[in-house]
Amino acid sequence: MAEGKKEQQLIGGEIERSKAEDLLYKMVLTRTFEENALEMFALGKVHGTMHVSIGQEAIAAGAGPALKEGDYLLNTHRGHGHFLMWGGDLNLMMSEFLGKENGYCRGRGGSMHIADVESNNLGAQGIVAGNLPISVGVGLSIKIRKTKQVVLTLFGDGAANEGAFHESLNMASIWNLPVIYLCENNQYAMSMAFERAFRIEQISDRASAYGIKGLTVDGNDVIAVHQAVREAADRAREGQGSTLIEAITYRYQGHSKSDRQLYRTRDEVKKWMKKDPIPRFAKLLDIDEEGFNKIEEKAKVDIKNAVDFAENSPEPELSTIMEGIYA
Repeated sequence: MAEGKKEQQLIGGEIERSKAEDLLYKMVLTRTFEENALEMFALGKVHGTMHVSIGQEAIAAGAGPALKEGDYLLNTHRGHGHFLMWGGDLNLMMSEFLGKENGYCRGRGGSMHIADVESNNLGAQGIVAGNLPISVGVGLSIKIRKTKQVVLTLFGDGAANEGAFHESLNMASIWNLPVIYLCENNQYAMSMAFERAFRIEQISDRASAYGIKGLTVDGNDVIAVHQAVREAADRAREGQGSTLIEAITYRYQGHSKSDRQLYRTRDEVKKWMKKDPIPRFAKLLDIDEEGFNKIEEKAKVDIKNAVDFAENSPEPELSTIMEGIYA
């Protein structure tokens, strides 16, 4: 250890305390962003639809920091948190969300298709399981170039019943590609409950059909997610191929803004709220109520500043409407 530097405490044996505290802040920031997004949608400031990940923040917090600079991200339509954890600029993200010219995709991507290619964030997908075949292409590129990169691919339990899931995992397996398939099992594919759509107890059990490693973790536990993704990345870099990780979690809100949520009870939602990943991680870090309130206040200020930035940013010019269209 270099002189003058203090050895940092490792939270759960995985994450340095200073980084863990930053992750807690970003979890709170993600939730504040999405709660604010719901309000802006109600006010008609957001075009199209959106999908929030309130209740699922631990997966993004655990997964993002487990990878290295230069790795690739293929996000899901419920991916605001993953974008922030990947180092996304909050102001530019908010501008994209509100359809402004200075957003990451010049306001064309919005909530579901935001990307930042410069940071190897290849974007979110509106098509369920649409990013899974792309992950095979990215993984093959890494293998051909003989780099030590990996690609993290996010999707939900509904995507695990799409043909693209099976085809992609099979190809990634037989070609031994460095892809981490991270399934956010939030219990519902739109309104379809997990137990009605699967005859297996764990989605990760399907990994054995492709000869790759599979495991299921508590998706509301930042440390468990971080360890699983880090170990999967290590195996991929060593040439040991893909991994299927299932993270068990729950979304408090509906599938999208059009979802009336008639398929579940309030008691069920309340039960899962008792497992909320944010206070759970704050407790692990031994952060008291006063300390947590300060984190929430900072997040609210940062979101307000980002909204002000975005609302005062330029709208796209009508003359550019055909730019970026390739089909």
